[in-house]
Amino acid sequence: MEFAQQLKSNLDIVQVVGEYVRLKKTGSRYVAPCPFHIEKTPSFGVNATHQFYKCFGCGVGGDVIKFVMEMDGLTFWEACTQLAERYGIPLPKRMDAADEDTRRRAGMYEMHEIAHKLYRAGLASAAGAEARAYLSKRGVHAKLAEEFGLGLSDRGGQSLAKQLQQAGFGAQQLEASGLVLARNDGSGFFDRFRGRLMFPIHSETGKIIAFAGRALSDEDQPKYLNSSETGIYKKSHVLYNLHRAKKGMRQNDHSILVEGYMDVIGLYGAGVTEVVASCGTTLGPDQVRMMRRHSENIVVNFDPDPAGAAATERSIQKLVEEGMHIRVLTLPGEMDPDEFIQQRGVEAYRTLCGKSPRYFEWLSDRAREKFDVRSGEGRVEAFKFLLPAIQKLPDKLERAAVASDVASRLGVDKGLVLEQFRKLAVDRSLQPMRMPRVELPANEKVLLRCLLDSGEARTEVLPLIADKELGWQAETGRILTAMQALGSDFSFGQLEARLNEADRTLLTALVFADGAARGEDEVTLPAEHASAQALDCLRVMEGAGRETARALLKARIAAAEREGNVEEAMRLSMELEGVAGAGRRRRQAPQ
Repeated sequence: MEFAQQLKSNLDIVQVVGEYVRLKKTGSRYVAPCPFHIEKTPSFGVNATHQFYKCFGCGVGGDVIKFVMEMDGLTFWEACTQLAERYGIPLPKRMDAADEDTRRRAGMYEMHEIAHKLYRAGLASAAGAEARAYLSKRGVHAKLAEEFGLGLSDRGGQSLAKQLQQAGFGAQQLEASGLVLARNDGSGFFDRFRGRLMFPIHSETGKIIAFAGRALSDEDQPKYLNSSETGIYKKSHVLYNLHRAKKGMRQNDHSILVEGYMDVIGLYGAGVTEVVASCGTTLGPDQVRMMRRHSENIVVNFDPDPAGAAATERSIQKLVEEGMHIRVLTLPGEMDPDEFIQQRGVEAYRTLCGKSPRYFEWLSDRAREKFDVRSGEGRVEAFKFLLPAIQKLPDKLERAAVASDVASRLGVDKGLVLEQFRKLAVDRSLQPMRMPRVELPANEKVLLRCLLDSGEARTEVLPLIADKELGWQAETGRILTAMQALGSDFSFGQLEARLNEADRTLLTALVFADGAARGEDEVTLPAEHASAQALDCLRVMEGAGRETARALLKARIAAAEREGNVEEAMRLSMELEGVAGAGRRRRQAPQ
């Protein structure tokens, strides 16, 4: 854990989170749409002062290590190692704290690196001549093949299994890797991929987690063979080339989704760097969210054949559900993206991307192909075909506008369409997520903020609080008690860990309150003079506490007199005089 604390002290959470989501600075915090759930109004914030993130929509929050764990599906020590390697922070010589799951996954990564080196050597060898000729024919030059780590698996089917065994991996590890298969007779293992052009598949952080193998002869089926799912590879959680494409996606403020690995390589090699593919699986919500983190705009450019059109149609449903702004690019001449870029060039491709129609226009054309829109009945059927996609739009006004536009394109009576739409549509508009209000008196807010922001204020003020009856809210008392238990030197995360859920929410809302721009009261604190401000708050709160104590004592004296309890009334009167005297002495004391 000492290494983890050292790691966090050397990292800036804003920089790390900013590599995953597009942060916007607002006041002293940074905001973005939450990467963990869908929302229209950002409720996700990162606080640079306390190195903490929090979403007030879905409730997730934590430090930089937890963020990377959640985003990349890593164990604690994997996240620590990844962050250390990425930012050049020396790792301890021994990582004994790593748990069994981390060590198991590390072995999987190592096996994939061994496979990658073997496949790369295979492509460069004499046996790789056919594969190199195929790549050259497809316009993939040697440098591009090297950048994408392309390789060739041995046709004999023994090379990788042998190397992995020589590296010391046992039978259980081999079988779990997805790289080799066990023989039916139990006599050993053989390679899953044999005589195929190999495409390494990377995680978003750039680690090789799987492979796809393309057949080089018609006899080998299927044409593409992908790794099976393993402990480090889930098809629905991976996009091919995302680790390279995310920079281009942000710079161009859109992503381009294609079907095949060669399409990605062809476009990327020509300079279209924002391109990804879905690894031979139907597009899923997690994959959409991975793209949405970098841009809400997407161009879908699948092959123009019937299978590609059907895949586009399925993908649109998922993209609409996740709130993406979609355009559909259909290339002329029934060319796939790779063919088009080779023949027409990158400028022609980008021009068509810029002119590509919005998804509902493409769907309207698709509906006209499916139904006979020359008849009224056919036009209504075409609109019914489009209605489910329109219903999935999260914004009510946009749904109505799209329904009206589609009706015009299909020649359907708008009155009939809107009436049917009102009956069938479900209002799915997403309400803006609101940060909880900090329901505390102003002096308590300022006191807590001063103590959170300044170690000097904690050193000077926390010892004074123990001797005072200030009559503060219960939440404030619990937070201050936790601060006193930790002493003057603690992190925000350490304090939060000592609180119950309600107090954690209040504390985090207090930290993010400034610059929230959501209608909540703001607390603006200058960086200097935190100790003086905290002491001023204490004096005001102490005075308010004495006034409350005097009012309670007077009420108890009156009750004792009514009951004829003279002795109790006299005792309470002496106590009241003591409280009043303390107040006079306080006012007379030099400031």
